[in-house]
Amino acid sequence: MKIRTKIFLLIVFSISLAFTIFAIIPPKKAMESNPFIIEEGARPLIAAHRGGKILNPENTFKAMDYSVNELDVDILEMDLCLTKDNYLVLNHNKTINACTDVNIIQGSEEDYYIKDHTLEEIQYYNFGYNFKDREGNYLYRSILDGVSDNERSEVLKENDLRVITIDELLERYKDTDLLYIIEIKDSGDRGFIAADLLYQKMTEYNVINKVAIGTFNTEVEEYLISKYPDTIRGGSVGGVTSFVITQMLGVNIFDKTSFACLQIPVSEEAFGIEIHLDKTTYINRAHRRNISVQFWTINDKEEMRRLIELGADVIMTDCPDVLHELLIEMGFYNHE
Repeated sequence: MKIRTKIFLLIVFSISLAFTIFAIIPPKKAMESNPFIIEEGARPLIAAHRGGKILNPENTFKAMDYSVNELDVDILEMDLCLTKDNYLVLNHNKTINACTDVNIIQGSEEDYYIKDHTLEEIQYYNFGYNFKDREGNYLYRSILDGVSDNERSEVLKENDLRVITIDELLERYKDTDLLYIIEIKDSGDRGFIAADLLYQKMTEYNVINKVAIGTFNTEVEEYLISKYPDTIRGGSVGGVTSFVITQMLGVNIFDKTSFACLQIPVSEEAFGIEIHLDKTTYINRAHRRNISVQFWTINDKEEMRRLIELGADVIMTDCPDVLHELLIEMGFYNHE
C-alpha cells in the first residue's frame, strides 16, 4: 500500500508541477510593440464605437469629427462593407435600412444590401435619417426638404451625413495620431477582396501599424494571416474562445492564437453558464503576450471606472463623452 501511495503522490505532484510550469513559462508574444497597449497606470484609450453612435449618426463624419475634435478620442471603431463596384464603405449592417431613409424613398420594407448597389447609389441616402438624440428627437429627417434628386448626394456630403468610404476616412485624418479598429463584414471571396482593398489603403496612407483588423469569418481571418502577416488583428470568435479556455485552465503555453487585440465584453454566456471576462487574470495574461485588452460596448460610467481600475487598455463606447468626462474626473488628463 505504501508503494501505491507513493506512486499516486508522485503522479499528483508531477501533474501539479506540469500545470505550474505551463502557467509560468512565458508564452510567445503576439507582437513586440503593440500601439493598442497602455503603459501601467496610464489612462485607457478611448474608442468611439461607430464614431460615438449615441451622440451623432453612426459611421458618419458628423460622428467621427465630433469625437475626434471635441472629445480627443484615440481610436475610431467601424465596420466595412464592400459595394457592388468594390468600394469599402462604413456601415455596421450589410444593409442600410436601419440608418437611412431608403424604405421611405423606395416605398417598401425590402432589405437594401450594400453588396447589390454601387457607391453612387448608396450616396443618395441620408445616413442621419433614423438618428435620435438623447431626448428622442430626430434631428436630420428634414435636411433634404426641397432638395432635388441631383443635389441630394452633395447636400448630404456638405452636412457630413453621406456614407463614408475608407479612402475618405483615411484622407480626413491622415495628419493625426488616430488609431483604428476595423471589422470586415463580408465573407468568402468578397471578404478576400475587402481585405485586399483595405490593406492597399492602409499601405497608401501608411497606417498599417495603426489599424486593428477584425472579422467574424474564419476564412477571412486565415486569409489575413497568410497574406498579410504584418497586420494587427483582433481575435476572431474561435481565437478568443481558445484564449479564454486556455487561460481559465492555466495552460497558456497551449494557446497558439496570433491576434494582438483581445476584444471582449465584460461577460459572455456559454452552455448556459455566464463567464466573467472582466478579471485581472485575463488582462495580466494577455499583457504577458503583449495583447491589448479591449472591452465593448461600455456605456455606463461606473462600469467604465471599474474597467479602468482593472487595467483595461481600450474601452469601446457609444458615449465617448461620458468616458472623456470620467477620465477628467479621475485626473488622468492632468498627468499628460
